[in-house]
Amino acid sequence: MKIIIAGGTGFLGESLRRFFQTKNHEVLILTRHPKSTNEIFWDAKNIGEWSHTLENADVLINLAGKSVDCRYTEKNKAEIYSSRIPSTQVLQNAINLCEIKPKLWLNASSATIYIHSESKQNTEKNGIIGDDFSMNICKSWEAEFFKQKDSFTRKVALRTSIVLGNDGGAFPKLKTVTKWGLGGKQGNGNQMVSWIHIEDFCRAISFIINDESVSGAINITAPNPISNQFLMKELRAKMKRSFGLDAAVWQLEMASIFLNTETELLLKSRNVVPEILLQKGFQFQYSSISSAISQLLQR
Repeated sequence: MKIIIAGGTGFLGESLRRFFQTKNHEVLILTRHPKSTNEIFWDAKNIGEWSHTLENADVLINLAGKSVDCRYTEKNKAEIYSSRIPSTQVLQNAINLCEIKPKLWLNASSATIYIHSESKQNTEKNGIIGDDFSMNICKSWEAEFFKQKDSFTRKVALRTSIVLGNDGGAFPKLKTVTKWGLGGKQGNGNQMVSWIHIEDFCRAISFIINDESVSGAINITAPNPISNQFLMKELRAKMKRSFGLDAAVWQLEMASIFLNTETELLLKSRNVVPEILLQKGFQFQYSSISSAISQLLQR
């Protein structure tokens, strides 16, 4: 296949690149800072030479967007928005110019589109979508993505949870705090954590590519959300750390200022399950957090 990954130089993009290249697919990366022959310049705003790469592509995957791991200042909020919606718009414009359009377009979204929930599990069908900055970004993103209906290009929005891997994302940070005795629960520890192992993330994307009946918004997460307290307990046990300091909300609020981040990333309860993937028959290699952590620590 010919696979285009827009914004593909981060943790998820690099993982997908390796995954598909090992299966002998052609992978081209759209990036602001190309460094190799299979990386092509784009500014995520304007039609350019990059748009020709979409011609007759099998798959377009859009991962472009400023990281939400920052303070939600007005400037950062504007950049989070402007890095998502315009890039989606310009990709649609580029597809419209193609004589032979991509067969499938996967666009990033987030499991944080659902409300804070400690008890109710949010599926694609019955999940409750709320109203705050993060959820509204996701809603605007998906609305822009699905605004134009195209019979030639199947569209899937990837409502992805926390992806656990050794090469980026949350897991290296969790290992570090646990190593230094700070691996207790955050807040009351009751907030649910929806997660997926990086290998299952890549496999889920491949599964969606190959199952033409999958379209619309899809939860990309392991089937068993866990509490923050259980996650940290499992991590301490696997790392053989008997002790981990808890962090109260006020401590997290103070630390988030110095770490230039937001406590929402730790304290929001993301209780999301992949109902459609399970109904379609996707088999997770890592359905328990214990097996996921064990494999990541072995590497």
